[in-house]
Amino acid sequence: MNNKKYAEKLLKEMIGRDAEFHDGQYEAIDAALNNKRTLVVQKTGWGKSIVYFLASKLIKEKRGGVTLLVIPLLSLMRNQIETAKKIGIRPLTLNSENTEEWDSIESILRTGMCEILLVSPERIANKEFIERVIPSIKGGINMIVIDEAHCISDWGHDFRPDYSRIVDVIRILPPNVPVIATTATANNRVIKDITLQLGDNIELIKGPLMRESLRIQIIKLAKQSERMSWLVENIKKINGSGIIYCSTTKDCNIISEWLNINGIKALPYHSNLSKNNDEKRRLREEREQLLIKNQVKVLVSTVALGMGFDKGDISFVIHYQVPGNIIRYYQEIGRAGRKLDNAYAILLVGEEDQQISQYFIKNAFPKQENLELVLHEIENSNGLSINDLKKKLNMTHGNIQKCLALLDLKKVVSKVKSKYIRTIHPYDYSNFGVEDILKTRYKELELMYKYIDTKDCYMKFIANELDDDTCGNCGKCCNCIKRQYFTSKVDSNLVCEAEKFIKNRIIKMKVKKQWPAGVIAETGKKIPSSELNEEGRILSNYGDSGWGKFVENDKYKNEYFREELVDATIDLIKNRWSELENIDCVAAVPSLRRPKLVKSFAERVAKKLNVEFADIIIKPIETPEQKTMENSNMQARNAFNAFKVIRNGNLGNVILIDDMIDSGWTLTVCGALLKQNGANKVYPYALASTAKNGGDD
Repeated sequence: MNNKKYAEKLLKEMIGRDAEFHDGQYEAIDAALNNKRTLVVQKTGWGKSIVYFLASKLIKEKRGGVTLLVIPLLSLMRNQIETAKKIGIRPLTLNSENTEEWDSIESILRTGMCEILLVSPERIANKEFIERVIPSIKGGINMIVIDEAHCISDWGHDFRPDYSRIVDVIRILPPNVPVIATTATANNRVIKDITLQLGDNIELIKGPLMRESLRIQIIKLAKQSERMSWLVENIKKINGSGIIYCSTTKDCNIISEWLNINGIKALPYHSNLSKNNDEKRRLREEREQLLIKNQVKVLVSTVALGMGFDKGDISFVIHYQVPGNIIRYYQEIGRAGRKLDNAYAILLVGEEDQQISQYFIKNAFPKQENLELVLHEIENSNGLSINDLKKKLNMTHGNIQKCLALLDLKKVVSKVKSKYIRTIHPYDYSNFGVEDILKTRYKELELMYKYIDTKDCYMKFIANELDDDTCGNCGKCCNCIKRQYFTSKVDSNLVCEAEKFIKNRIIKMKVKKQWPAGVIAETGKKIPSSELNEEGRILSNYGDSGWGKFVENDKYKNEYFREELVDATIDLIKNRWSELENIDCVAAVPSLRRPKLVKSFAERVAKKLNVEFADIIIKPIETPEQKTMENSNMQARNAFNAFKVIRNGNLGNVILIDDMIDSGWTLTVCGALLKQNGANKVYPYALASTAKNGGDD
């Protein structure tokens, strides 16, 4: 049986007896069998995973060895892997979520008893993996597959420095090792950049990007509560199940909770479902299966459900907020209607969307000054870990990681076990290209809003941006048919209910139980149980459609918190804080910048509770605002010596009030001081959370 006949037989075993190759699928497989390098640019749902699974199977049977598949979100390959197992493919995965399995996986690789190894970009960037694991694979690497290959390119919408390490791996392999790079989202500039990195001899297999089944509509609803109302009214009208994309994990949780209250079965899906990796993996797998089996109406997700998830009958994708660029948007709406004649792609446009996107762009790459601060510390040491750098620098864990990733990519530093050391390579910021990439990101965001306002065919607009000149008008979007699929009007009563929901939603404040390293000891040290706060409460998320907008306005414009916020606090204390025991007094976190703001508010709360206002915490010295502190080490240190309690004695149970909570360390420190000076239980309370509850990378 020749290669094509055998590949067709395997395809039918995978997909079904009526399965046939799409245009370009077998051509890509054949290129791999002939040791070629191929870039496959095809629309979402075309079947890119079928190409590399079949190629891997055929090459394994001919030559032995293992295929290395680099993919950004391994969890979303679960259903494709199950399909691949039907033809005897034995896949293994190496990523940060299964570290306890690494030794056994490496043992299997040494026996060659596996067809394909799925690895995250972070593993590819690991020198030990390149220098120790890859050479130990029986039969060696027989093919490299780069899924979501646009991540290699600086100009791709989702550039990831770790992805660039793939090129280093390709260089150390024999030139006859085939490469398949796949993406649905590469324009000509990105294709050129990928070609430059993977070699001029790369073959391009590119197809039309039109998604014929999608009915695209854009609806402008400024307020969160209006969009929440729209979701409840309209999701019930759509048959089948779908996905709602939110920009932040916080919004995923809020929207899923709101939908459930209104009779729509919904679950959140993001990277913060649990701090325990095993539990997080279990929850994500469980929720994927519920959606696949149509046992849940909607998953409310960040980008975590963007790449690779394969369910042919998703009937709608709704964006609760505007994505940062049109390519990511195309990729996400591409989850819908793969095996349906009609599916909806609805974009809701809100007033906060641009601010969220700009925040993500601004924080996507480290600033020059931060790169140089990290480099300076490493240069003046014998090697530093990320935790070492957190003690020395006022930078977030994530920003330090990004600095190290770029410095490592440019070979300015090198990782040896857990520590980073300086190399002999010179540092030149102009070679990093960060400013050019950021300019491109902002242009992409501008283009997204041009798309929102276009009167032309939405699908054609997207295809043009992806340099697909084969796409005509889709004939299905609202601009083509000159009418709306769904009304943009919302029920005013339901809007009020949404605002009430946001206002009354319980936001818990977790108890901090350990001081970060460097605060009172070189390593992290437990806070004595006698000094721990109780679980606290937060009235709002800063700037939200409930109380958050009032907190924002009152702090910076009025410098006085309105009486409605006092009443809302009393209502929360009396009716929605069941763990609260009898309160003996109220205390306030002091501020030298706005000495009356929180104190006045706390006094009024105490008066309405008919308890003492205990003005007993002072701030002898001015310190930087907590919001300027970028990691837990700096936040805790900034608060640790800033406050004193000036009264000792039986304080009883205390409600400790602050206006904003970011890290929670100010309330933790003040609570510990109160307990050291006679408080029984301390219940921390804040009017608003300003914590950066972002999206998934």
